[in-house]
Amino acid sequence: MSTVDTTTQSASIPRAATTGTPGTVPADARRTREADSTMAAPGTPRTAGSEAPGTSDRPGTPRGPGRVRAAARLLGSEVGLTLRRPRNLLLIGLASSVPVIVGLVVRLVGADGDAPAFVLQLGGNGLMLTFASMLLLVQMLLPLTVAVVAGDSVAGEAGLGTLRYLLTAPAGRTRLLLLKFANVAVYALVCCASVAVVALITGFVLFPVGPVQLLSGATVPIADGLLRVAMVVGYVTLGMAAFGAIGIAISTFTDVPIGAVAASVVTIVFSQVMMLVPQLEPLRPYLLTTWWGSFDGVLRDPIATDVLGQGLLVFAAYTFVFGAIAWARFTGKDITA
Repeated sequence: MSTVDTTTQSASIPRAATTGTPGTVPADARRTREADSTMAAPGTPRTAGSEAPGTSDRPGTPRGPGRVRAAARLLGSEVGLTLRRPRNLLLIGLASSVPVIVGLVVRLVGADGDAPAFVLQLGGNGLMLTFASMLLLVQMLLPLTVAVVAGDSVAGEAGLGTLRYLLTAPAGRTRLLLLKFANVAVYALVCCASVAVVALITGFVLFPVGPVQLLSGATVPIADGLLRVAMVVGYVTLGMAAFGAIGIAISTFTDVPIGAVAASVVTIVFSQVMMLVPQLEPLRPYLLTTWWGSFDGVLRDPIATDVLGQGLLVFAAYTFVFGAIAWARFTGKDITA
């Protein structure tokens, strides 16, 4: 039986880490040491990462404000590692290049008459480039970008053999899983914010800027338009975070990160195919992809809070369900890598 004795790990792993040849410790192992140092009180014994469901407190775990500070430092380490990876930066760069391409095409060629309202209004106000870019990206490229990080969150650690090292820190599996989800959410926010900033700069350079005409026909000041851009970024980020919960749940079932990423992308393609089948129309309100493009409710006067609220409820439901699946799987599985 391949089950790992985590009690044995707690005794052997720190020794291995301190007796290795200098310069040969992997980056993830160094991050593990950092996580360990942030979560463990000085002089406290290190215990293994095995955790019975519902029991996240372990000896050596900081309490009160110390717990919050330790979790923030561990999250900062996790986010820093994610944003330093060239692969993740490349994906952010690809997503951020879309507003530039769309802006140049509309500026040089013009918009097709069948284009979405966002694109048709782009020639009159550069602010609309943000909404047009989000509408194009939210269906595939943004989910793909998030899927890479979410699918790699647990499966990548297991594939590299660093998951057991992470569990030697007295953070507990539940808290580690929450930090992984928070890391995916922060990465999604960075992606969405990067797209919005690049779209605003490109739109301001290529097109006139002024009061924004909404889809409902009303006109609002540009400051109000920028506030609505921030609302769109927040809404899309929450939608991508909900999808990230699916990716993390899949990631807990495998040690192969590329498999988790592929499976996450397949779920999106499958959902979009279901949206195209007329006979399955009753299922559309329950599909995550249905609500990603509903951020256009922000461009109504008054704001379509009912539509946005339904979308947020669906995001929360997906996050809760797949978060529970990930928690049940991760806290009950034998860590063999």
